Amino acid sequence: PVVLSAISAASSTTVEIATDIALKRMLNFNAPPLKNTAAEPVWKVLIYDRFGQDIISPLLSVKELRDMGITLHLLLHSDRDPIPDVPAIYFVMPTEENIDRICQDLRNQLYESYYLNFISAISRSKLEDIASAALAANAVTQVTKVFDQYLNFITLEDDMFILCHQNKELISYHGAVPIIRCPRGNAAEMVAVKLDKKLRENLRDARNSLFTGDSMTAGQFSFQRPLFVLVDRNVDMATPLHHTWTYQALIHDVLDFHLNRVVMEEGMGAEPSAGARPKKKSRKTYDLTAADKFWQKHKGSPFPEVAESVQEELDTYRAQEDEVKRLKSIMGLEGEDEGAISMLSDNTAKLTSAVSSLPELLEKKRLIDLHTNVATAVLDHIKSRKLDVYFEFEEKLMSKSTLDKSLLDIISDPDAGTPEDKMRLFLIYYITAQQAPSESDLEQYKKALLDAVCDLSPLNYIKQWKAFTKMAATPANYGNSGVKPMGLFSRVMNTGSQFVMEGVKNLVLKQHNLPVTRILDNLMEMKSHPETDDYRYFDPKMLRGSESSIPRNKNPFQEAIVFVVGGGNYIEYQNLVDYTKSKQGKKIVYGCSELFNASQFIKQLSQLGQK
Repeated sequence: PVVLSAISAASSTTVEIATDIALKRMLNFNAPPLKNTAAEPVWKVLIYDRFGQDIISPLLSVKELRDMGITLHLLLHSDRDPIPDVPAIYFVMPTEENIDRICQDLRNQLYESYYLNFISAISRSKLEDIASAALAANAVTQVTKVFDQYLNFITLEDDMFILCHQNKELISYHGAVPIIRCPRGNAAEMVAVKLDKKLRENLRDARNSLFTGDSMTAGQFSFQRPLFVLVDRNVDMATPLHHTWTYQALIHDVLDFHLNRVVMEEGMGAEPSAGARPKKKSRKTYDLTAADKFWQKHKGSPFPEVAESVQEELDTYRAQEDEVKRLKSIMGLEGEDEGAISMLSDNTAKLTSAVSSLPELLEKKRLIDLHTNVATAVLDHIKSRKLDVYFEFEEKLMSKSTLDKSLLDIISDPDAGTPEDKMRLFLIYYITAQQAPSESDLEQYKKALLDAVCDLSPLNYIKQWKAFTKMAATPANYGNSGVKPMGLFSRVMNTGSQFVMEGVKNLVLKQHNLPVTRILDNLMEMKSHPETDDYRYFDPKMLRGSESSIPRNKNPFQEAIVFVVGGGNYIEYQNLVDYTKSKQGKKIVYGCSELFNASQFIKQLSQLGQK
């Protein structure tokens, strides 16, 4: 069963802020954090499982944890030494294995006191197991608090979340009760039915309501409730395969990018001479966070624009380098490690104003270096694989524009991309074609793909999918998309530029709605459209279950969550972000059961094609 865990977009804050507040409250022993930051925090240890680690890591840095009094953060199932005079905050899933380990910790008297926070609701029987262990260990008074946090989702952006994969967990949904819409006859409908049932049960159980302050009588017919749209991945199979052109989506496509962290291998010096032992490569990690203003501004920008902006930032900083040297000289810090210097703040000592200026400049330099390295790595992929050519050609395929070269030419070009790139392109052609290619044409394509060392398993599955889905008659409409080539690069073509963009097309993407965005637009704006007219309608507040597809609410929605069962991607997310910018006052959150890039998606198709 698909696990669904969401925060309602109807709350006054974003998903990211709401989760951040909940975590900080939890780390302050489930009390509101003190506003007086001068007060010394209570020192404690944080114990989490892998799920808890994944939830916390995109939101709170090690420094933030330390500022909140977390001296140690350890995995539950690691070997941990007793620290009997320190309280412990646990943040774990309520699994059998985790409960057993907590009981073991109680028996071993590892900590002074225990604050148990479960990511999703713990069952009564498991609570009784903990109580029995506490009683046997004479530690009942030490188990200070037990909380269900309802946080079994991972927040990647202020308007984007994915699920923690834990098969047995049920639904948690805070805030206003949504109106649920979904298509018929797929996994999304199955999830919608279960979600509607779960919400009904919860609303009618006064002892266990997730909707504090939201009663059956108050606002039953309020039009301020959010819309919750569940769609199946089958609604659009081309976008997850698409070569993209925006910064965040490109990083996810071509680099190792997981939970807002990029891991890159960096060479240690020059290439070794013939016969010499190759030097080890170091692994470098970069966190792309909300505190990074450049990232927040440019993560959705076309890559050429990002490269130009990085270069401008670099040029500006170089002009300030003399100031950095002067400040270091004043403070007697010549030759010091920049990382150590950047930890300085106004609180450390009554130094000169240089104390505040230098860390700020060095942090700016750190972010410039970060984006220079990441953007350079992305550019290497673009140039070596001709990703600009793939992006432009796929956009033309998806928007039914005139093609300026043949598909066979790209597949047969040994210098254009990897076998996977070629397979992605061909699958997009096959998925979006109004008519499937003739048998003889298909054989010609298959021969060219095999000559390019492509695995044809994904095609086997897509052929089956296209034959058995309703989509076969009406392929998804990708709107009036397309790209327009701009003039030559300006800043990044200058001599001495960090980015050698020669040979790369300066493409700008026209604004258009992808299928998921278009579906959401139809349902939010209450438009009549053949694509969505038959969508099911659920209102958990209605006394009886509704089998209707006719909305009772006729007013446009201001807030919505769109959730993709079967996995989502950054291309779809960015398209929704761009759509929201054009709709003043609207608030949209994107969620998915998992987040995969094209390589991971094509592997799934390959496995399905081999069955």
